[in-house]
Amino acid sequence: MAGTAGKSDPFMSYRFRVEIGGIIVAQMSEVTGIQAQTDTETYEEGGVNNFVHILPKRTKFSNLVLKRGITDLDQLWQWHQDVVNGRFERRDGSIILMDSEGNDRWRWEFSGAYPVRWTGPDLKADSSTIAFETIELAHQGIWKGKG
Repeated sequence: MAGTAGKSDPFMSYRFRVEIGGIIVAQMSEVTGIQAQTDTETYEEGGVNNFVHILPKRTKFSNLVLKRGITDLDQLWQWHQDVVNGRFERRDGSIILMDSEGNDRWRWEFSGAYPVRWTGPDLKADSSTIAFETIELAHQGIWKGKG
């Protein structure tokens, strides 16, 4: 959404969806871990005393953590159980940020993902909160796709 004088308003973080190849994914309530960090090493050059060269090395990607309310759809649970039982299947996916009108604006693509942790809800008889499940995905990289 464009503002005045060519300014662009930021997108709201609560309008997003997650797509994972081969799995029907209901709306997630939270996604964390969209990050990449490049390690560096220093190199001291002889005769140069006013700075140290800092050179890039390998880039590492954090695990993606997806959280949603538990429903009758158990594909995420079953995918994790397949890994537990030795049936290892990587899948590609997307995290899509939408504008206020529901149009796709930013897309983060990830590849080669598989579940490494599943967490069920905290069950409390004296609470009326929604039961959430959390699944953590290791993956081979994340990049900005076409929004």
